[in-house]
Amino acid sequence: MWPESSDTPAALRTGLTTGCCATACCVAAANKLFTGKSLKKVEVLLPKGSIVQLNIDSIIEGELAANTESVRAATIKDAGDDPDATHGATVFVELTLIDTQGVYFSAAKGVGTVTRTGLLLDVGEPAINPVPRKMMTEHLESLAKQYRYLGGFSVAVGVENGESIALKTMNPRLGILGGLSILGTTGIVRPFSCAAYIASIHQGIDVAKANGIVHIAATTGNASEAAIQAHYELPDMALIEMGDFVGAVLKQVKKVESLQPQLSKISFCGGFGKITKLAAGNMDLNSRASSIDLNTLADLASTLGAPTALLERMRAANTSTEALSFCVADNIPLGDAICANAVDFARRWIPLHMELEVFAIDRKGQFVGYAQSQAYVGPERACISKEGKTNHDEN
Repeated sequence: MWPESSDTPAALRTGLTTGCCATACCVAAANKLFTGKSLKKVEVLLPKGSIVQLNIDSIIEGELAANTESVRAATIKDAGDDPDATHGATVFVELTLIDTQGVYFSAAKGVGTVTRTGLLLDVGEPAINPVPRKMMTEHLESLAKQYRYLGGFSVAVGVENGESIALKTMNPRLGILGGLSILGTTGIVRPFSCAAYIASIHQGIDVAKANGIVHIAATTGNASEAAIQAHYELPDMALIEMGDFVGAVLKQVKKVESLQPQLSKISFCGGFGKITKLAAGNMDLNSRASSIDLNTLADLASTLGAPTALLERMRAANTSTEALSFCVADNIPLGDAICANAVDFARRWIPLHMELEVFAIDRKGQFVGYAQSQAYVGPERACISKEGKTNHDEN
């Protein structure tokens, strides 16, 4: 989960993707091979046309392949103010000149290999995504033309300590083994856009579908993941670690299921506070983007028959969890009502052919709320009321 954001507004720094870093290393290594110069700073042209400068941390010449010309160039990734596992990591490229024309990619130490279908790359390919490959290819081809080089390039991309950093990401679950992925679609990391995290959510859904999974579960953290996995005995491949990005799950499921229906059920599971935010219609559950209104919780409890004294205690509570505990003690089903509202909101994106359910857990990982909406086919459209009972309304 992401750390709490500061209450003091401040400008946030953008960062650069691992794909942009690898491209910079290609530029530095190629310049060393063609001119003998060890550049301390290089320029990279981004896909949308802007130019960025990156510092080169090191250049090592001639130690990579016998009887060939090769250079290793490295840079340190700066992710700006984005909470990125690869921030501060050393990205490197081992560039070798070869006789065969073209640009050929491989995974050096710290970059993973694709082992499952459903990703942008084929099984067995190094985990270097298409846009970074295109960026590196275009920069190398431009330099080859500039220096009238007629051969090709072998590009091995690596990340120092990438194997251990990858354990903090969703790569192992996605079937990317042995290290990190080289990512990026624009070259820029936007603060708190968490593009890499959202991309992993999309990939997780795609991989699940490609491997025949029909029931997926999206969770906000470790406790909710453990709870829902134990409840259904789901395989790891069916688990989507969405963190705060419930909107990324909703939009991706709507997109992929409209193109090729396969999934029959989706379960959302999260801490009660997070589910409360979802029930209020928030697509981003982070505290910087949404908050919990205790007065709204009390108003909902009032519709469930909560007495005035309980409502006053709820409005004065320190947290939503404390407010929930008051309701539990008085047998007021606030958890179920919040989950029902969350289902009602999520159903706007989840296709009608899929069963939809929402679980809320407490801080001990125990279920404290549940609601569902059954799958429907035909002309009717299903929705779920705030009391948790399924209703129908015509299109």
